[in-house]
Amino acid sequence: MNAALPGHGGLGLYQPGSSLLHRLPAGAKLTALAVAAVVILRITAVSTLGVAVVLTLALVAAAQIPWRVGFAQVRPVCWFAVPLLAFQWVSAGPAHAVLVVGQLLVLVALAALVTLTTRVTAMLDAFESALRPFERVGVSPMRVGLVLALTVRCIPLVAQTYAETREAQRARGLERSPVALAVSLVVRLLKKADAMGDALAARGLDD
Repeated sequence: MNAALPGHGGLGLYQPGSSLLHRLPAGAKLTALAVAAVVILRITAVSTLGVAVVLTLALVAAAQIPWRVGFAQVRPVCWFAVPLLAFQWVSAGPAHAVLVVGQLLVLVALAALVTLTTRVTAMLDAFESALRPFERVGVSPMRVGLVLALTVRCIPLVAQTYAETREAQRARGLERSPVALAVSLVVRLLKKADAMGDALAARGLDD
């Protein structure tokens, strides 16, 4: 399935570029992301995590992603990271708190980097290729790949929508109202879901 869905390079946050990360195959990047997630979650020292942070920032720089765009992918998670840091700090100590929150932010940043440098169609092709051996048992690689690709794309898309909603609520003086934020966020996400559904239906995937 090579038809692109609406958005930058298909759907979501793709940033066109000519860096090495942009040119790498989607399958290689997704595999590297999975391996990196396992490695990062096994880190037990803050100093080692610091190395992971430096490497992540180096990858963002190498991909020539504007820092404003890169930070926008992580910023929404900070609203969850701050109370998580406080809870872990009290319950398990400062070192463990920094480790847990740092792992979360690095993983989100790496996942965002993949979505920023990879078109949805390329992700979809990679998933389809990996799932093709399962066709003989009735699995549809195209449809499963589509679900996986949309899942990867929708994580940063939801984060971006949350950030946009907070900015809009702040402009209206409603940043202190969690109900207003939640309602506005749900409405925005439903609109995006409708647009995505229309795009899928137009390509014969409405079932």
